[in-house]
Amino acid sequence: MKLTIRTTSPEETTALGEELGKLLAPGDVVALYGDLGAGKTTLTRGIAVGLGLAADIQSPTFTLIHEHPGAIPLYHIDLYRLSNEREAESLGVEEYVYGDGVTVIEWGEKVQSILPAERLDITVRMTGDTDRELTLETESERLSEAIRGLVRG
Repeated sequence: MKLTIRTTSPEETTALGEELGKLLAPGDVVALYGDLGAGKTTLTRGIAVGLGLAADIQSPTFTLIHEHPGAIPLYHIDLYRLSNEREAESLGVEEYVYGDGVTVIEWGEKVQSILPAERLDITVRMTGDTDRELTLETESERLSEAIRGLVRG
């Protein structure tokens, strides 16, 4: 399934993430793609709120992985600073990907072979100063239902 949604402000992008977060389940993996500053962390902040977590999500660019405990934990991984997949493997990224929480990976293209086939890929593209185009794609039936939930919601 593939769906493209447009937002016109950071608040709308956060709200979209919040709605998505309400539809995610333990074990779900969301791989984010897009240029620096496209809004990947803004979307993740919304996902956290949708999972019932605090909205104080910051990009883990320097620490690489932030764990946010909750009824459904959020594992927020930012691979911007990594140069190859081996570095991600040495960090234990795979343990999070196959863990018991929701895993959101910024710069998912850096760990393609680690990512499960059952995942949600979201490409965030800047179309203006605050306008974004988010393309959600998945081959997973469960995550396709979640995407349909966004449309119905």
